[in-house]
Amino acid sequence: MIFAKILPALKSLTTIGLLILSNAFMTLAWYGHLKFKDLKGFDQLGLMWIIIISWSIALFEYMFQVPANRIGYQGNGGPFSLVELKVLQEVITLSVFVIFSLLIF
Repeated sequence: MIFAKILPALKSLTTIGLLILSNAFMTLAWYGHLKFKDLKGFDQLGLMWIIIISWSIALFEYMFQVPANRIGYQGNGGPFSLVELKVLQEVITLSVFVIFSLLIF
């Protein structure tokens, strides 16, 4: 069946897409606060508020990261082994950070 051949590719693309979204939020949460001070009002916020804002952004990281790993993992019918998921995650992390560095930071 054609669906049986398309499903692994669809799971791969879904996993990669979710990991890219996850990493975009992660990069914004981890390093975005360093640029927040350029926005009016953010320069007056204390560290606790910056932590709360960063954790609020990081929530979305987990909302994409966990499903990406569940969908992509071979043990759940996905195309990637645990090691492959981790390597893919790291490659995407570096790629997203480079793009953020060039365009936003």
